Amino acid sequence: MLSAIKKLKKSLAKTRDTIFGQIGSLIKGRKLDDDLIDDIEEILLKADVGVSATEKILDNLREKASENKISDSEEILNLLKDKISKILVTNRRKAITENSVKPIVWLIAGVNGTGKTTTVGKLAHYFKGQGKKVMIAACDTFRAAAVEQLAIWAERSGVDFIKAQTRADPASIAYDASAAAKSRGIDILLIDTAGRLHTKANLMKELEKIRRVTEKVIPAEQIFSRLVIDGTTGQNAISQVKIFIEAIGCDSLIITKLDGTAKGGVMIAIAEELSVPVDFIGIGERIEDLEPFDANSYIEALFND
Repeated sequence: MLSAIKKLKKSLAKTRDTIFGQIGSLIKGRKLDDDLIDDIEEILLKADVGVSATEKILDNLREKASENKISDSEEILNLLKDKISKILVTNRRKAITENSVKPIVWLIAGVNGTGKTTTVGKLAHYFKGQGKKVMIAACDTFRAAAVEQLAIWAERSGVDFIKAQTRADPASIAYDASAAAKSRGIDILLIDTAGRLHTKANLMKELEKIRRVTEKVIPAEQIFSRLVIDGTTGQNAISQVKIFIEAIGCDSLIITKLDGTAKGGVMIAIAEELSVPVDFIGIGERIEDLEPFDANSYIEALFND
């Protein structure tokens, strides 16, 4: 666990060193008053924590300041960590993981350029390592390179792979993959969909169709919509999530590229405004650089030197 936190600290260095890391030096030797709270507010907003989440965090600090119970900087820091942790731990629809219920379907969606296809490959590697029988379905028929890329990931991870001809109907591929997953006793079916702009209604309708067709084979309670978000987009991610929720719902997020951004606070904003949990985070380019999200480890990595 210690090595995992160390790895996470290294990956979140840009967010910590440019923004969150300032909080420790900012509060050192100061009392919790309005001036300090204003300074903390500025840092949180720069980190893309968002107005709503920032206000919730600051209201907690103001309440404690009025009670006059905070005596040192360590207590202030612990207050911040505790409140952020409570925001991040949102309710989630639990996956059915019993061996008697197969397959669990992850419908993976996202806008162009989020690293979605690579993420699907990394998920396959992760679940294979957990002893699961995994299948990837390549439903991105617009990019031949995406299918080829997934084929390589599937081979590397030793998982089943379903594809069709370029320009085939993505929904029909999802249907065939669902039927194949059911007959082969697959534990987890990962459906990779084409990257799409969340503002394009026709592309969002295609996602809805993929979901509907999949439900003809697999019970709805076994299907989970996972949205891949580019961590470098900051507050723009919130509008993306809202529109995807309208189209296919969103059970959880996978946030990528956190190792290359100073906007790592955006997942706090999303958790507060939309109550959508984060399942995995991408913290590098290697196949193992996709990790289950743990709120406490994330917070420690953000604040600690």
